[in-house]
Amino acid sequence: MQPVSVTACRQALFTRKFGLRRVITSFLILVLVAGLAGFGGALWWLHAPLPLRLQPGATALDLEIEPGSSARAVAESAVAAGVVVPPLVLQAWFRLSGQARQIKAGSYEVLPGATPRELLSMLVRGEETLKSVTLVEGWTFSQVLKTLQKEEQLNHETIGLTPETIMQKLGRPGLHPEGRFFPDTYTFAKGASDLAVLRRAARAMDRHTEAAWALRSPDTPLQTPDQALILASIVEKETGKPSDRGQIAGVFINRLRIGMPLQTDPTVIYGLGERFDGNLRKRDLQADTAYNTYTRGGLPPTPIAMPGKAALMAAVRPEPTKALYFVARGDGASHFSSSLEEHNRAVNKYIRGQ
Repeated sequence: MQPVSVTACRQALFTRKFGLRRVITSFLILVLVAGLAGFGGALWWLHAPLPLRLQPGATALDLEIEPGSSARAVAESAVAAGVVVPPLVLQAWFRLSGQARQIKAGSYEVLPGATPRELLSMLVRGEETLKSVTLVEGWTFSQVLKTLQKEEQLNHETIGLTPETIMQKLGRPGLHPEGRFFPDTYTFAKGASDLAVLRRAARAMDRHTEAAWALRSPDTPLQTPDQALILASIVEKETGKPSDRGQIAGVFINRLRIGMPLQTDPTVIYGLGERFDGNLRKRDLQADTAYNTYTRGGLPPTPIAMPGKAALMAAVRPEPTKALYFVARGDGASHFSSSLEEHNRAVNKYIRGQ
């Protein structure tokens, strides 16, 4: 056996070290490449549209997130709704984002093209799907309830309740519901209570009535905001052409000033209730009820419909006029008269065709 030189040992040791270092370097490069590839893949996935399984005819997925849901529960709900992604992948994304605990309960719509980032952002922001319902000027409380109860996305808590009970639940016990809700379009989240919509509409009417009352004419015979609301409801029902609204209010204000009965058909019709068959007869005008403004002076006891903002303003700031009468001309507009003789001629012309 020949002795190994020191130089040869050093060369062998250097070769072994260099080889090990090259192996380690290669391994680290492979790990880095794999990590970059994984990161790139994850980055691509976060910005790629989620595959959705839509129901026939549907344009979006309905996603319900229950209060207190964990990241796992949210992911499972998304998959159950039709997001075609393994729930563990979504759960991992929610957790790694650091926003899992910020996800808000609610009703959401996931639209085609939504990415994982957009889905999480929507859930964190609480961008719930909002539906809407429109309450129309001149509607009665009965019409409002029927409309709300037809809304499939609302939770119908008013069904089976009397108007008195509804008002009690709204924190307004003893208040007649007619005309107490502002006509407007109200948005709501899926599953919201119809009582919540009514509560918002009632508060809106309070605000608009108070704002109008603050701008009332100094010489108005109306004594309270409630009287302004009642008169506005009559103006709303009597107006066929918006530009006539101020003058119609002026006629009623003139009559109130001199103690003349309002003699307005919509109040009589309201008082008849379900007995009204679409034809107002002479005997109806003579039948005394609390709402018959032919047999009783002054304003009726409550509003008869929901007035809008324009009707409220007309009631408190009517157009100056000497007219005490008006009659429908048949084209939506009204003819105004300052004397009974002139009014009778207008009735003969526009109603009787004489």
